[in-house]
Amino acid sequence: MNIIDNDLLSIQEARILVENAREAQKKLAAFPQKKLDEMVEHMAEEMAKHAQELAVMSSDETDYGIWQDKYIKNRFVSEYLPKKLRGMTCVGIISHDEQKKTMDIGVPLGVIIALCPATSPVSTTIYKALIAIKSGNAIIFSPHPRARKTIGKALDSMIDAALRAGLPEGALSYLHTVTPSGTMELMNHPSASLIMNTGVPGMLKAANNSGKPVIYGGNGNGPAFIERTADIKQAVRDIIASKTFDNGVVSAAEHSVVVDRCIAAEVKREFKENGAYFMTAEESQKLSAHLFLANGCVDSEMVGKTAPQLAKRAGFSVPESVRVLVSEQKYVSDHNPFTKEMLCPVFAYYIEDDWMNACEKCIELLISEKNGHTLVIHSTDEAVISQFALKKPVGRMLVNTPATFGSMGATTNLFPAMTLGSGSAGVGITTDNVSPMNLIYIRKVGYCSRKPEEMTDALFIKEPPPPGDSQSSSAYKVEDLQMLQQILKNVLQGL
Repeated sequence: MNIIDNDLLSIQEARILVENAREAQKKLAAFPQKKLDEMVEHMAEEMAKHAQELAVMSSDETDYGIWQDKYIKNRFVSEYLPKKLRGMTCVGIISHDEQKKTMDIGVPLGVIIALCPATSPVSTTIYKALIAIKSGNAIIFSPHPRARKTIGKALDSMIDAALRAGLPEGALSYLHTVTPSGTMELMNHPSASLIMNTGVPGMLKAANNSGKPVIYGGNGNGPAFIERTADIKQAVRDIIASKTFDNGVVSAAEHSVVVDRCIAAEVKREFKENGAYFMTAEESQKLSAHLFLANGCVDSEMVGKTAPQLAKRAGFSVPESVRVLVSEQKYVSDHNPFTKEMLCPVFAYYIEDDWMNACEKCIELLISEKNGHTLVIHSTDEAVISQFALKKPVGRMLVNTPATFGSMGATTNLFPAMTLGSGSAGVGITTDNVSPMNLIYIRKVGYCSRKPEEMTDALFIKEPPPPGDSQSSSAYKVEDLQMLQQILKNVLQGL
């Protein structure tokens, strides 16, 4: 009997992939930006052709979300993102200041290890591949086990298109035998330069232990505050549209709503008119019992399901017209499951007396899992908006826009991204909407603009003149002059 050890196969494949990527990236690093751009265009064009097919395939394979919404995400990264990448210079001379005589050189980081979520497998894979090649980096994917076939098909198509455009073989690749051991081998390999982990918390500890820099698109768990000056109808429509998109699998979607008490009745009425169902305390308890596992994590089989499906699984029924389930809450705590991220059309609902109390509630919600990356405020009061922006421990704050679309740069002018850095508020090295500029380092170049002997006037400290003595205003401290002259003399002699 032949026994195949998949762990060993995966580890060996990982080593080969990284070694090939390292050699390919050396060639890639010598390519000018124009050549890299040609490859990116070919990859994007190929993905645009398969956007719908891959959307259907990913929805069928993962059983998450709505294929029509995944199709929108796939088109977003294969059609809209490339437009934003055009004209962006990431490698070579990226800026040159003639007046200051300085220059910035963009240098690729090397080999990137990429982990993508099963919730948005195709769009995240396309996006990461495009920004990696755009910035002259090789990239290796470890497909999510739940979306292995779909991610593999997307990458096969991109690899084929990129090779035809001149991409060095091995610069874009993926792990075929996927095991945790193989993924860890990718991350721990000495030639791996950076880890991009989007929505795979189970591999976060291993990524951090690798000693490599980690860009982590973590839990959104973001609250939305509806302040008393908000356009209530628009705010509610935005939240419903955002939370129901792809059945709530986007981490940046609103996971709780905080409402100013003086408008609470009107907001609740508007939510109900737009398809929100406010659960009773008993129904909330039933849902939480089915939504979360004993360890506090969301049950993956509840992710990306419709509101009526969720209610049915929890043991109660709602009309088919219901779009989101709402649980009215008062407190944020480790024991309250509704303070956690829920990747489905469910959110918690809080009422606070004023914006100051709402501000504190939003902070509690953001730090409850120590990695919230997005906050939304619906308001027309710029003073309140400014206070929220100044005080919140969050990577990005969105104003008067749906969180799902605003965070990814569809309804805002943020960079179009499928990885939203958690940064210091969570885990990772950036809070940016991750772009090719996060995948390079900048080499600073400074031309000589003054001779060493000319530095004396710039460095000497003038001695304050005695009262009434205008003749002393330009006098240097003698001891300073002598000391600096001696330092410069020694330096010049050494040269």
